[in-house]
Amino acid sequence: MFGAHLICYFLYLGFGGYRVRKVKLGWRGPEVSEICFGGLAISPLQGKVSEQEGVNLLKYAFERGITWVDTAEIYNNYSRIALALLQFPDVKVVSKSYAVTAREMKLSIENARKKLNKDIVDIFLLHEQESAHTLKGHEGAWQELQEAKSKGLVNWIGISTHAIAGVRAGALQPGLDIIHPLLNYQGLGIIDGNLQEMLKAVEFAAELGIGIYAMKVLGGGHLAKEAEKALAFVRNIEGVQALALGMSSQDEIDYNLAVFAGRDISRELRNRLKLQKRQLFIADWCQGCGSCLSVCPQGALHLDQKVSVDQKACILCGYCGRACPHFCLKII
Repeated sequence: MFGAHLICYFLYLGFGGYRVRKVKLGWRGPEVSEICFGGLAISPLQGKVSEQEGVNLLKYAFERGITWVDTAEIYNNYSRIALALLQFPDVKVVSKSYAVTAREMKLSIENARKKLNKDIVDIFLLHEQESAHTLKGHEGAWQELQEAKSKGLVNWIGISTHAIAGVRAGALQPGLDIIHPLLNYQGLGIIDGNLQEMLKAVEFAAELGIGIYAMKVLGGGHLAKEAEKALAFVRNIEGVQALALGMSSQDEIDYNLAVFAGRDISRELRNRLKLQKRQLFIADWCQGCGSCLSVCPQGALHLDQKVSVDQKACILCGYCGRACPHFCLKII
């Protein structure tokens, strides 16, 4: 049984033999495809694809029934999404901002509207909220989000979070429609507890009618070798309606669509995915805490204000990502 059957319904879209299930995000949210295109994978932050390659990948996904894309102000990829939307104006966009004050949030919303070439931003989230205390510190930004929603500049509002306390606080936040929590079967990246506690928090939010779509389902790439297990785990969490998946190749899009449609994965596709070159990526927001250094068996990580990696020494074991409290290290 897939999650949140009580508050979602099904519509299948076909293209090239795939069927994409559509769901409703909570009681108040929009109808979207079960798969959300995770925009970090086509951003300059990760640098795996050029701008035109990113545009082409978005269009390829939209043609096959994916109806929304998740991005953030910090990803710096609005221009790529805007170009793809020229042919797919009905595709919904989620953006996120670290804004603290009302003025900062107003500027973030206007920046998104301008660069995405959209009068209305479909979903706008406060980025990485950790607790009720964090939300209190962003009160001005939240009030501005509510004001933008009342003016019709944003349709739905919410938060993203890597924290159990963030999910619980978000569920009680006045006017919140959607939560974007970190969820994977090993609990990688949860900053304030364990997987079972996160699952209980998600259940609590879902019971209040909050729309839930999961992030880091593959643990930042660390669970890619068990992708089908990882995807199935999150899809079966009651209360989770959709998953945001970073995809930087047509093969990755085809693979995810086939898995979600219950189709067999061809040997050729599996082999191509295995041959894709992967490397350890260290995000710009690394705080230089050094937690990852001691768990690297190859001595491939070095600290000089921020962590750097010797790619020749790195064997992509993923131990470092499990130790990072801020999810800065990813295998891509």
